[in-house]
Formats: sequence, C-alpha cells, structure tokens
Amino acid sequence: MDLLYTIAITLVTLGILVAIHEFGHFWVARRCGVHVLRFSIGFGKPIISWQDKQGTQYSIGAIFLGGYVRMLGEGDGDIPADKLDQAFNRKPVLQRIAIVSAGPLANLLLAVVAYWGLYMAGESGYVPIVDKVEQGSIADVAGLEPGQEIVAVDGVPTPTWQALSFRLLDRIGDSGSIRFAVRYPDTDTEFESEAVLTQWLAGAEQPDLFGGLGLTLYSPDYLPVVGEVLPDSPAARAGLQPGDRVVSADGVAMPLWDDWVKYVKARPEQPIRLELARGEERVAALVVPERLVTPEGETIGRVGVAVAPPEWPPGMVRQFQRGPVEAFTAGVERTWELTAFTFSSIGKMIQGLISPKNLSGPITIAKVASASAKSGLESFVGFLALLSVSLGVLNLLPIPVLDGGHLLFYTLELLAGRPVPEKIQALGYQLGLFMVLGIMVFALYNDFARL
Repeated sequence: MDLLYTIAITLVTLGILVAIHEFGHFWVARRCGVHVLRFSIGFGKPIISWQDKQGTQYSIGAIFLGGYVRMLGEGDGDIPADKLDQAFNRKPVLQRIAIVSAGPLANLLLAVVAYWGLYMAGESGYVPIVDKVEQGSIADVAGLEPGQEIVAVDGVPTPTWQALSFRLLDRIGDSGSIRFAVRYPDTDTEFESEAVLTQWLAGAEQPDLFGGLGLTLYSPDYLPVVGEVLPDSPAARAGLQPGDRVVSADGVAMPLWDDWVKYVKARPEQPIRLELARGEERVAALVVPERLVTPEGETIGRVGVAVAPPEWPPGMVRQFQRGPVEAFTAGVERTWELTAFTFSSIGKMIQGLISPKNLSGPITIAKVASASAKSGLESFVGFLALLSVSLGVLNLLPIPVLDGGHLLFYTLELLAGRPVPEKIQALGYQLGLFMVLGIMVFALYNDFARL
C-alpha cells in the first residue's frame, strides 16, 4: 500500500507541475495566434484524448513523466497556405520568445501562489537559540555564545531555524567573511560579529550547516517515545504502538531517544527485552532488531520505529500572520530567493564547490513527495512550490532541447537579425540531449546510492 501511495502522490505532483508548465506555453501561444495541434500530459499512446472546437487535441499519455505542447510550424511537414499566419515558426521572434519562456514562468507563478496561500494560512518556526559552541570553530571565532539568538546573517533576518538554514545554504562553498547579528534573551540590543569562511563545506555530500559552523541550536530533548511503527517491522511484530515510551531495554534505563537508538544499532538479530510505559500501564515486550548493512558497510540493528517529536516551550516557537498583500509580497520574495539560490547552486556545482551527489532524481522526488503528503497539506504544498521553482529554473538553462536552449537561439536571432543556421541548431540539440540524458542517469544513480 505504501508503494501505491507513493506512486499516486508522485503522479499527482508531476501531473500538476507539468500541466502548469505546458499550460503556460499553450496560453501564450493562443494569445499570439498560434494554432496548437496537441496539448499532452505524458508521452506515448494516449490513455484519454479529446479535441476542442479550435482543433486542438488534448491527451494524457501512458508514460506519465512529462508533457508537451505541439504547435503548427514546429518540425517538418507542410503548412496549409490558409494557416501560415498561425504557424509558430512564422511568428515574430519576440512572440516566439514569449511562448517559450511562458512555461518556466508559469512554474514560478505557481510557486508564488503556493507560498501566498501558505503565508495567508499562517507560518511558524523554531527560534534559533545557540545551545553549544565548539571551541576554535567558526562560531567561536565570531564570538557566538550559548543562549544568544541569531537574528541575522549577512544582514538578512533569520527569525526561524528555516530562515537561518536557508542563509547558510546560500554560503556553501563560499570564501570570505560571514556576519552574524545576535541578541541575548529578554533584550532588544543586538551585537554584530564576523568570521572568515574558506570554501566552507565545499564538496560535502551531506553538508551539516550548523555543525559546519561549530554550533548546536537549542532543541528540547527527544524522549524515547514511539511516534510511528512501520508495518511488518520487528517493532510491529513485537506489539509496539505509537505513544509507547521505552523505559528500559534488558534492564538498562533509556532516558533519551539517542540511548535507545544506539542500543538497538549495536544488537542486530539479538533479542531485546523491553519495559514500556503505555499510558498508566507498564508493558513487557520482546523485540528482535533486523540486520541492516549501511552504505558504509557497517552492520547495525533496526526495529522500525520513528520518534515522537518533543513539545517545544511556547517562547521558542515563533508565529507569523500576514494579510493578503503582505502574504503575496512574501510569496514573490520567497520565489525570487529560491530562484536565485537554485541558479547559484548550479553555478557552484559546476565549479566543484557543491558535490554533484546532492543532485536528486525521480526516486528521491517520489520519496519526498510521499513524505510531505503524509505530513499534511501545508508540507505538500511547500514541497510542490519548491519543486516548481526547480523545474522552472532548470528549464531556463541555456541547454538545447530545454526551453532555455530555444531562448538562446531566439535571442541570437534577435541580435543577429537572422535565424541560427539549422545545422548549428541540430548539433546543439544533439549535444543538449546528450547532456540532459547524462544528468538524468547521474541523478538516478544518486537515488539508488541513497537507497
């Protein structure tokens, strides 16, 4: 059932993103007087197909991994004399640029609308309070101390963990100064300090943003309370239930979740006698961790439970409420920040400052889509917005076969006053196809490596 759920959510996610993208092309093409022959979500043999009064064929293809809008005047084939004025290739270059750019822009607009809705519904986040500072670290050099709230990085406010993480993500691979603004509890006085970065976390496969600075942010202790039990797992067979608190394992007290995790990892296929607190009762259970070999070759035990998130002190959770105009402005700003960050990250990856192993493919997208949907509508909409920005930006890259490649050729045509020679375009499309397929294969390899 989990697999079917993941597949269904993935198809819905891709369907929304592709439909919006292709509708952008379709809508502007119609406004420019271009005859659209086919609007398809998916490739291959159509599962569903119908035609409107203007002769446009709509279809949903069997291979649900993309889509396309086919217009009159694209590719080979004779154009009827009475429809020459409706052909895409006969339109002025500025109109062709508008039609091609409309797809990525539609994805960015979807992100704006999604964030607008999220901000209208209200936003919350954890306050970034420093808990520990490692001696000699970047945070230590900057003079950060336990108890301080990090209110800004490089002059940009960081009211929440998420905002702080985003600012630090933008500095991966950078060299130069990083500026912090902090304040102590119950005071409005801010103090500024800085430290120097040298290709910070460059090439890290799984960059630890806070650890890379040498600091730990405050969070309440995770108690050994079960939040979720995976179906057909050792925990499920042992009778563990959500809400159970692990009191002891083989008579050894388990005060924190980390203690419980370490105990299980060290005992693959070894029976563990548990004492559980279930409401007011004490329950005994016997669980046998399954054997798991990590990608690093380490053999560990796993029982198949997830921790219940702890409750945060009220003062450590920051709430934001915005009106329609303010929420829309925040949505535009968020989309712009993510767009700039994505372009910057691609540039750093080309320079080798960000590990290409961070590139994700369809398997990772499916897993995250499923997890975000299970977390609730807000989480899913946020992921949809993030993925929509990524799709829009990637399609704007100047690689032939992508929208950005077409925009490159049309821009050269606009500047030179004549189209790019067909031989050069054909060669460009071949190279572009090779690049895109290579990236897709590499992303898929990363997905399997993560599995």
